[in-house]
Amino acid sequence: METLQNISDFKQKALHWANQFEVCCFLDSNQYKDAYSAYDFVIAAALQSELSCASGTAFDQLKAFQAAHQQWLFGFFSYDLKNETENLHSNHADQLNFPDLYFFVPKYLIAFKNGKAEVLIGDEDILNEINSFPVETKHQVAALNIQQKLSKVQYISKIESLKNHIIRGDIYELNFCQEFFAENAQINPVETFEALNQLSPTPFAGYFKVRNQYILSATPERFMCKRGKRLISQPIKGTAKRSSNPEADEQIKKDLRNDIKEQAENVMIVDLVRHDLTKSAVKGTVKVDELFGIYSFPQVHQMISTISCELDPNIHFIDAIKNAFPMGSMTGAPKVKAMQLIEQYEEAKRGIYSGSFGCISPDGDFDFNVVIRSILFNAESKYLSFQVGGAITYQCDAEKEYEECLLKASAILQVLGD
Repeated sequence: METLQNISDFKQKALHWANQFEVCCFLDSNQYKDAYSAYDFVIAAALQSELSCASGTAFDQLKAFQAAHQQWLFGFFSYDLKNETENLHSNHADQLNFPDLYFFVPKYLIAFKNGKAEVLIGDEDILNEINSFPVETKHQVAALNIQQKLSKVQYISKIESLKNHIIRGDIYELNFCQEFFAENAQINPVETFEALNQLSPTPFAGYFKVRNQYILSATPERFMCKRGKRLISQPIKGTAKRSSNPEADEQIKKDLRNDIKEQAENVMIVDLVRHDLTKSAVKGTVKVDELFGIYSFPQVHQMISTISCELDPNIHFIDAIKNAFPMGSMTGAPKVKAMQLIEQYEEAKRGIYSGSFGCISPDGDFDFNVVIRSILFNAESKYLSFQVGGAITYQCDAEKEYEECLLKASAILQVLGD
């Protein structure tokens, strides 16, 4: 274990060092203090073993992979695993071609906590190698031609159609998303992530590279974690733009906390998450630890609730993930009908967007985020994509929902120079 003198310098060198390998994962809390996080940041790099599979038997394959290795695993779940958990399908074109499920056992793993770096897998000499690793100078990257799949008029029309489904009683709430994309895109993934992470530091940020495919994430949301016998889920529903004026900003926080519409959105998803956790819980242990908590990030305030339960010892922890996937905050209620309408009304395949990535420890604890506020990039096809969305309820204003999407996209657009 080594005490670091310059944490940000080490973090930068570690990411550039990890990126030389064909597979790596960097998870960064950006020093947000959290009751459930095991480390401040971790870097996993290089392959010992890997699992890459399509929807169908993916969760069972992951169980077998975990049983065979019982080691640290890093990986991701695509949103389209919904087709495995429910009788659903995904017909939209896929320009990114991420696997539906991917996990790897790293050759090297460095974890950082309370000012100290610890090598969990590999030789202690790795720390010296990282500290002396040369960080590349900035590259000038060609401007991107970022386009939207939906015009504002088309977006508003779809929202009104979805509200008609709510009036008919098909759904109560639905998370509707739209894609921003660039073709023939050329970016430096590490530098792009560093710029995003600096502009919008969030508690579940991360960089995930699988050969030519990249996730560059500034997500503020945890999907679910396991700590001992306890499962914890923390859905976000409720967003307000921050003000540079401290008094006005404080008032915005109070207004968000007391906003009836935002509370209604949040509590619907809390109920959905409670229902999902019940499938894996010891009877009577599901509880809401915090309702309508307001948390502040560089661009926005968010309303976050925390729900937990005790995991039934007869249920495998990977089945607990499956039982709650995809997360309620990115689907809607009722969940299956919402996912059917998402497929009907959205114009792009979600893929890894609104999926999840994170890690599983050797003792079966895990921590996974929600892939939002994230750039997805396929360096081989040169296709870059990011999606943004929001909760559609009967009370929502389509124009305001559109503006909220642009707010959520603002940090990424700024980083990509648009």
